[in-house]
Amino acid sequence: MTQPDIIVIGGGAAGLMAAGQAAQAGSRTLLLEKMPLPGRKLGITGKGRCNLTNIAEMREFLDHFGPSGRFLRQAFARFFNTELMDFFEDLGLKLVTERGGRVFPASGQAGEVLRALRQWLQQCGVAVQTSATVESLVLADGRVTGVLCNGREIPCRAAVLATGGASYPATGSTGDGYRFAAAAGHHIIDIRPALVPLETADSFTGRMAELNLRNIKARLLVDGKKVAEDFGELVFSKFGVTGPIILTLSGLAVDALRSGRQVALSLDLKPALDEQKLDRRLLRDLDARGKEPIASLLRGLLPGVMVPVCLDLVDLSAERTAATMNAKERRRLGRWIKDFRLEVSGHRPFSEAIVTAGGVDTREVDPRTMESRLVGGLYLAGELLDLQAETGGYNLQAAFSSGWLAGRCAARAVQEGTV
Repeated sequence: MTQPDIIVIGGGAAGLMAAGQAAQAGSRTLLLEKMPLPGRKLGITGKGRCNLTNIAEMREFLDHFGPSGRFLRQAFARFFNTELMDFFEDLGLKLVTERGGRVFPASGQAGEVLRALRQWLQQCGVAVQTSATVESLVLADGRVTGVLCNGREIPCRAAVLATGGASYPATGSTGDGYRFAAAAGHHIIDIRPALVPLETADSFTGRMAELNLRNIKARLLVDGKKVAEDFGELVFSKFGVTGPIILTLSGLAVDALRSGRQVALSLDLKPALDEQKLDRRLLRDLDARGKEPIASLLRGLLPGVMVPVCLDLVDLSAERTAATMNAKERRRLGRWIKDFRLEVSGHRPFSEAIVTAGGVDTREVDPRTMESRLVGGLYLAGELLDLQAETGGYNLQAAFSSGWLAGRCAARAVQEGTV
């Protein structure tokens, strides 16, 4: 390729989309990826199934990002979930919509998404350089003039910074983009792991490692007060807890832990029963199975591996017959089932986080174009920005949409001669 008009740094979801759109719009485009192949993180999302987006309508979709969702309104107005689904289906990728409005490739294979994107880039004429270690942006007179890569300067008229966050560093997301953006004058909101498993101080969680609980309610308590709750699936591990509802609550938990506050989880193991209905259920079981050991009776209520933990925490002997349980003990058992407390002591590292919270301050980026308000010709997209949502396809849509807008607007600026 002759000298590129636009250099895209980073071959994740945002970078791949930005590069293809810039090339389709007529700009000579070079994609620089530090790994041997682009898209490695995309290949492991959604447990390897690649949850591309969600069919939620705009308002609900933005709500999943919290206050930062307002920034995405312009990008979503141009390229949203229906456009993304049409885009992939036009590439020959069949899609399916599953529970919760989550959209996946019909094959359940993230590799098919990557193959479709790589073929599309080739058809668009994007030059892809892998094993490309970018060292810095080259700036002059408040504008981007090139990129220093593998020890040599590559001139360009515009650059799209789409290096991802700091989560899953083995895929190439090592936080380089924050350094490049900061060197260009951008303020970086403190980065921290998000959608990340939580560690607990309670030794008994390890005894239930790999236990998967479905249809339970988890409440997040900060300094003893409920700040959020979610319903669904939780998984115990040797270090604490993970699973969809824990990942959803983890952002608030991480922020509270960082500020030195006390964090706990309250698990309702039988959310379909209020305390009175649960007590009547226990009374019926005691009447019907009074001659059985308490441990045997509890196995009708709880997974087997959880029974000895329950007995220890409620201070009941496994060998006692159910009929010997008095009213006070029964109520104590009922309260534990409805309010199983776990002390949250920490969180897992970036290497286990799905996304990164924090990043480039979105107030310094024009939401209509994704161009930096500080540096001419510099566009920013994807997880590098201070944008994060819950699981469910929301984060990938944000990456694709911001990449789409950045690539299109960079190409337009090149054509109009404003960069």
